[in-house]
Amino acid sequence: MAELQVQYIDPQELKPFADNPRHHSERNIQDIQRSIKKFGFTNPILVRQEDNMVVAGHGRLESAQELGLEEVPVIYLDFSENDAKLYAITDNRTAETSEWDLVALDELVQSLEMDEDELPDTGFYADELEEILAEIDSSSTSQGEEQAEVARQTLSQRFLVPPFSVLDARQGYWQERKRAWLALGIQSELGRGLNLLKFSDLARGEKAGTSIFDPVLCELAYRWFCPPGGSVLDPFAGGSVRGIVAAKLGRRYVGVDLSGPQLEANRQQAETMLDELRPEWIQGDSRQALPPGEFDFVFSCPPYFDLEVYSEEEGDISNMDYPDFLTAYRDIISQSCQRLKDDRLACFVVGEVRDKKGNYHNLIGDTVQAFLEAGLTYYNEAILVTSLGSLPIRAARMFSAGRKLGKTHQNVLVFLKGDAKQAVEALGEVTLDESIFNQSEPLPETASAADGQQLLTV
Repeated sequence: MAELQVQYIDPQELKPFADNPRHHSERNIQDIQRSIKKFGFTNPILVRQEDNMVVAGHGRLESAQELGLEEVPVIYLDFSENDAKLYAITDNRTAETSEWDLVALDELVQSLEMDEDELPDTGFYADELEEILAEIDSSSTSQGEEQAEVARQTLSQRFLVPPFSVLDARQGYWQERKRAWLALGIQSELGRGLNLLKFSDLARGEKAGTSIFDPVLCELAYRWFCPPGGSVLDPFAGGSVRGIVAAKLGRRYVGVDLSGPQLEANRQQAETMLDELRPEWIQGDSRQALPPGEFDFVFSCPPYFDLEVYSEEEGDISNMDYPDFLTAYRDIISQSCQRLKDDRLACFVVGEVRDKKGNYHNLIGDTVQAFLEAGLTYYNEAILVTSLGSLPIRAARMFSAGRKLGKTHQNVLVFLKGDAKQAVEALGEVTLDESIFNQSEPLPETASAADGQQLLTV
């Protein structure tokens, strides 16, 4: 076997093989050029020594010429004209007859440390990877079904649920996890008024029209975005869920809320459910009552303006008009972000709410703007698909009367203070500890583990 030697020559001196059966699309040339710019020219062009005819590497040659490169690496081959033609065919064909291990490809891409806009550096675009995932999920062969299950299990085993931008709380695995949390004794609706959402009797049925926070979403937020053993600041504390889940996961939680009865009910639950680490709830207006010190995570679910009016107390922003609401809301976000450590994340779960004319206020956009004004960057967004609840009863009337779509999602907004790499380093690996559910009582068999849980789960 002859020793191969790489030489560098002007690409204009090379001659393409006139009968080359392989053609390169504009997309292919762009992909090659992107690779050359990022990694350099790492794959020499194969050239017939006799006449400088390219045997393999036409796409690389065309890319180099368009990029204006003055030199490219080549390997000269002592091929006859027949062997050159034969090799041109087999070189292209051998690449075609290989196959992707789709699950391994997906796992490899998921393991890369890169932003979404860097994905084309792999040669794939987002929609193409989605097709690959769809192919895994829709495969009817036993091998395909096995690969699909491995893919789902791998993501779930590593991250609790697949870390996609759509979080589906209707899925069985989500509901099972929720039942496990509620079976511990969480009753976030205690201490709150009934029917804050003002549902009709028909819509409410036998359940309370008052929203509670989904403990699974809460667990995800802590495991994904708050360092182990870190501290959590919640400026709109409300019910007990975020505090109890934080304590169960070893995070120190401090929440602020106006409602004394609500916080007293929260504390009673914590005394019943928790041993050593317990949440701290402070009664007061978050514009004046936020605690001093620094925190590893700002996490909250603020009032959706006047969707739920919690009280008529002065300082309760849910009973203000929207301009006053927004002024107070921005102030609370700004003060909360001042207490957030550098290189850390914040997460607000919000949803749009309509004005009296039926138009959205743009609460989501105003939330994003408030965090940007506080000096953070808009880092992540997810859509939480929630239970339909009474929506099938209400949707027909809503749509017929005003072409209003039935809303069945919330927005999970994540913001970054400081450097992303430092923040991720502080978070470490996502760890899953099932010991939090160790108990003698069996888990309930239905999603309604506690009577009175609301129709609209936030």
